[in-house]
Amino acid sequence: MGNELIIQFKDFMGVGAGAVLAFAAIGSALGTGVAGMAAIGAWKKAFAQNKQASFMLLAFVGAPLTQTIYGMIVMNKMAGFVSKGTYLWGIGIFCGMAMGMSAFMQGKAGAVASDAMGETGKGFGNYIVVLGVIETVALFVMAFCLGLLDKLAS
Repeated sequence: MGNELIIQFKDFMGVGAGAVLAFAAIGSALGTGVAGMAAIGAWKKAFAQNKQASFMLLAFVGAPLTQTIYGMIVMNKMAGFVSKGTYLWGIGIFCGMAMGMSAFMQGKAGAVASDAMGETGKGFGNYIVVLGVIETVALFVMAFCLGLLDKLAS
């Protein structure tokens, strides 16, 4: 039977910790992509009309990136459990998915904000507040997951 591939459960012990970062980062990539496309469209309209393009639209594009950082923070906390043989797949997967969805929806809202600001040149403060409210979902998820991990550690 020679060199057959043997996969054991321990080979997947870091999946939960990796999943939280992966899903959060996927959401950030999708969110920044959607918001970025809208910002480029708004800039194109401004250039076509010989108007000045607003650099402020980059705030809408970059907003979903923070969820990747939150995923990394939770992943680092989970790494301690993995090193002790506790895998916590469910926490990693669902926490990461929730943060990723927050990032994706924040990007969609950022896209609409880019379009609105590109057309009117007004409302930046209002749009940032909306993105902040959506950001709060990811912050809550991170805080609650870290709290749960602290309870599991004791």
